[in-house]
Amino acid sequence: MTQTIPDFNKNELWIINTTLEERYGEKIELEFADSEMRLNPHSTEMTPCPTIFWANGDASFVIVKVDESRYRTQFFYRVHQQFGTGVEIYDDLTDCVVSILQVQADYMAKVAEAEAKAAEKAAVK
Repeated sequence: MTQTIPDFNKNELWIINTTLEERYGEKIELEFADSEMRLNPHSTEMTPCPTIFWANGDASFVIVKVDESRYRTQFFYRVHQQFGTGVEIYDDLTDCVVSILQVQADYMAKVAEAEAKAAEKAAVK
């Protein structure tokens, strides 16, 4: 029997919207979807889970609600460029949102550093 996971509530949406607005300095458009997730690693049963999606620049982000007050998150650039935070499930939505934004910012800093080193190396030649 597939479990029913409640949609994101007003408080959860407020947390996400407020955190994103603080990060980006503007309101970010959220999109709502359902994702099918295998919540039990010992079962092949897929469970529909409420999902929030947004994009900023080339990065796309998702937060999937996998139970009451339990969340998974990741960001991606292309299908083969998917990143998480190293935490499988969050029980605090604020930590979930802040963590994925921080991991993505750290990733972008590393990319910029690598590009700067490559440009410097090319200029020396």
